[in-house]
Amino acid sequence: MPQLLPLRLLESVGLRTPAAAVASGADGTSVPAPARPATTSQRPAAPAPASPAITFSEPSTDTGGPLDIDSGLERTGPLSIIAPRRIGESDLAVYPLSLGASVFGWTADGDTSLAILDRFASRGGDFIDTADSYVGGRSEVLIGKWMQERRNRDNLVVATKVGRHHENQGLGSVSIVRAVEASLERLQTDHIDLLYFHDDDPEVPLEDSLATAEWLIETGKVRYLGASNFSADRLIEARVLASAGLPKFVAIQTQYNLMHRAEFESALRIVAAAQGLAVMPYYALANGFLTGKYRSKSDLSADARSVRASAYVNRKGMRVLAVIDRIAAEHGVSAASVAIAWLLAKRTIVAPVASASRPEQVDGLMAAAGIRLTRAQMLDLDRVSE
Repeated sequence: MPQLLPLRLLESVGLRTPAAAVASGADGTSVPAPARPATTSQRPAAPAPASPAITFSEPSTDTGGPLDIDSGLERTGPLSIIAPRRIGESDLAVYPLSLGASVFGWTADGDTSLAILDRFASRGGDFIDTADSYVGGRSEVLIGKWMQERRNRDNLVVATKVGRHHENQGLGSVSIVRAVEASLERLQTDHIDLLYFHDDDPEVPLEDSLATAEWLIETGKVRYLGASNFSADRLIEARVLASAGLPKFVAIQTQYNLMHRAEFESALRIVAAAQGLAVMPYYALANGFLTGKYRSKSDLSADARSVRASAYVNRKGMRVLAVIDRIAAEHGVSAASVAIAWLLAKRTIVAPVASASRPEQVDGLMAAAGIRLTRAQMLDLDRVSE
């Protein structure tokens, strides 16, 4: 028979909201207490003249049934103003699309990478996702060069990941510190806004890794902590350790898209919602398949992305693309925009991670944040991709 846990323990691991944190609405339902205003990554500045308040969009933590659809979908018109979304329990607020930098220095050369970053920033983007292992650190080098030349570091939220670089593998204390120092040098910055543990490391006690992150946060080299590819059980363990004073994870990365749903739509989604974690799905476009680029075996090539996308070139994949194409035509947008808009309509999703190999591809990624899919369209996408 399952053991019943005390309410206080449930609250400590994030599986029950403390009573003091909720209030009763007019209809008797529980309503989250107002959160403190979110800010971007900028350092404190002198008081500015009064201006209209900005409303930050915060995904609901209510899992709301199997479809997990945001209640805001009844407002179906396109959005003219894109509200920033808060990253979990941090003071970071970002445009709801994270530019994935895994292609920088790989499928996108140096000049093209800088042009992609320029296009992203000019369209209002401010959240960049990279890792110390991407192209052996070349991705971070290009981002650092761009920020230094454009002098725009304070306008950005930069996330990077440690644990996979061949020189600093794993989450041991020495590896983490060396990896962060190397990333700071490549990025030409004095702090990382969001540091992810790239993978779980079962060889190192999680408590030790979090204690090392605590020191990095105290020294100002890291602002907030996230977890990539962690299981629900490990996230619960991390929250228990956080209740003892160690840093909390504020965000997670996991693979999630219309072609890959089961891994996230399970215990991981429940724990993420209960702990108020911001979810940043990677492979948001299923290695390019959801852009509509690969519709037959003849569209595939020998490059790594095509090889991964080939797993979806089948009957189910074609059915999914058919629904995406119809909805894209109804909104007058690209297939990529619809695929990302589907993610953004899901509770707990803050900013899907998507990459571009050419500057002109950025526009379709950014447009997703302004699309309001109808409830019927969401249901169609959910059903065809089951």
